[in-house]
Amino acid sequence: MDKQTYRDILDDAIEGEIEAQRFYKEVAEKVQSPFLNELFSALADEEGMHRKILEGFREKEDMAIHFPTVLDYHVAETVISSPPLSMDMSPADAIALAMKKEEAAMQRYTRLAEACTDAAQQKVFFELAAMERGHKAKMENAFVDIGYPEVW
Repeated sequence: MDKQTYRDILDDAIEGEIEAQRFYKEVAEKVQSPFLNELFSALADEEGMHRKILEGFREKEDMAIHFPTVLDYHVAETVISSPPLSMDMSPADAIALAMKKEEAAMQRYTRLAEACTDAAQQKVFFELAAMERGHKAKMENAFVDIGYPEVW
């Protein structure tokens, strides 16, 4: 992958983080539940940090990054689709929507990593996939807690 293509992909990823941050802020503003407000506000903040990390990569390509390895329990994959964001969606539906968005981002970065021939660029994309897997895991845990109250 040439440097311009790599930069274009990073620019697209930055836009994705901005979109995710906007989405999480919007959800936080719309939900009535203090738990969900706090959860989505924290995710919006994390997306802002991710944007800054990506901007750092754009400026300094050899910058090191590492996100912790998080197990993927594939809960998101059990949800076929999620409703569009609305004021009257249930907490479980709001979390399902966020969970599916994180799943899509994780898959996008994984595909980019697998398409890379440059080892350093591949590592960046695998790390970004790990970052999104961490968000997905948070959403999956919240979904299980809220979506399946019988586990309480």
